[in-house]
Amino acid sequence: MNSIADLMQGIGRAAKVAAKQLAFASSEQKNRALFAAAAALRESRADILTANDADMREAGAGLSAALLDRLRLDDVRVEAMARGLVDIAAARDPIGVRLAEWSRPNGMLIQRVCVPLGVIGIIYESRPNVTADAGALCLKSGNAVILRCGSESSRSSAAVHRCLQQGLLASSLPPTGIQLVPTTDRAAVGHMLADMTDSIDVIVPRGGKSLISRVQKDARVPVIGHLEGVCHVYVHRAADLTMSRRIVLNAKMRRTGVCGSAETLLVDRACAATHLAPLLQSLLEAGCEVRGDELSARADARVKLANEQDWYTEYLDAIISVRVVDDLEAAISHIAKYGSQHTDCIITEDAAAAERFLAQVDSAIVLHNASTQFADGAEFGMGAEIGISTDKFHARGPVGVEQLTSYKYLVRGAGQIRD
Repeated sequence: MNSIADLMQGIGRAAKVAAKQLAFASSEQKNRALFAAAAALRESRADILTANDADMREAGAGLSAALLDRLRLDDVRVEAMARGLVDIAAARDPIGVRLAEWSRPNGMLIQRVCVPLGVIGIIYESRPNVTADAGALCLKSGNAVILRCGSESSRSSAAVHRCLQQGLLASSLPPTGIQLVPTTDRAAVGHMLADMTDSIDVIVPRGGKSLISRVQKDARVPVIGHLEGVCHVYVHRAADLTMSRRIVLNAKMRRTGVCGSAETLLVDRACAATHLAPLLQSLLEAGCEVRGDELSARADARVKLANEQDWYTEYLDAIISVRVVDDLEAAISHIAKYGSQHTDCIITEDAAAAERFLAQVDSAIVLHNASTQFADGAEFGMGAEIGISTDKFHARGPVGVEQLTSYKYLVRGAGQIRD
């Protein structure tokens, strides 16, 4: 029996070969594969749900409610995966797009054009839908991909992966263009991070803090990802109360286990007398635990006193920390100190205050009068995303088709030589 090292090296070599073919595949060919994979997902829905049911039963009490929600599939989520593939097919193909063009005084014409990254390794936990989204995004952007799902979603991800490979075969593209690591042995992750630098060009982690921290620490190839989503909603003194209640409740409670879920609510001192208690009431009545500062605790006896660590915490649960801040500057300072540069929001009717917040909060996504739950590539019109990046190099924010590319320069001359 081959060792894990032999297995992973074989996967890497196959991906490298497939990447060369995918880099030059036509838009029509890639789209045909995506449409065929979407059809296969719909046709295989019963098999996918059976596999997911087995994963859910085995996970049992071993996963938190948030992780179980990420793992669970149903008819709606399978259809969303299929629809996501169709949306990605409809997106503009970035490969070969001319990003810039100029000529030099010596007559040389210089163009910057979009090219694939090559082979992308994606390591993720719980969510079997990542299998579909990641595979499709990499295919559309002309990249080969090596997918390594968490053991808890191995059956579900394998069922989804089979549909992707059916799509590749239907379009005469190499099935090794989208590979799923066929073992749950954790040694496979170590090989992807440290021993496959000759075949993997970039790693994208998607999962909990411990996974992403390990990837960022151990990877010997570039990493695109974020460590935490400590997202804030700031209710400014000029905020409409009805809007504030609606946005805050959605930002926290729509889905508590996603990285765009609000973890801290900041309320301006100037509107605390009118806004704080109703906001706390909305959250508490929706089943959210509130950990607040002294003013918040005085406003509602059900509020637990927060400690310093709460302001740094990504709960990924029905828990939120609440603080009253002096003004806009104090809110921006709080976010700078405790935030994770992921997604932050201001609610206000003051256009000048909104513009200052948008300009000065250094996060990948900054919103005005909209829920932080919009931190999602599909909501940005990208069709789907692999994740949200808080990096400042290469990709930042939702990582969609265009963010999975690089560029090169094409220089056309007519015999010029340099003096």
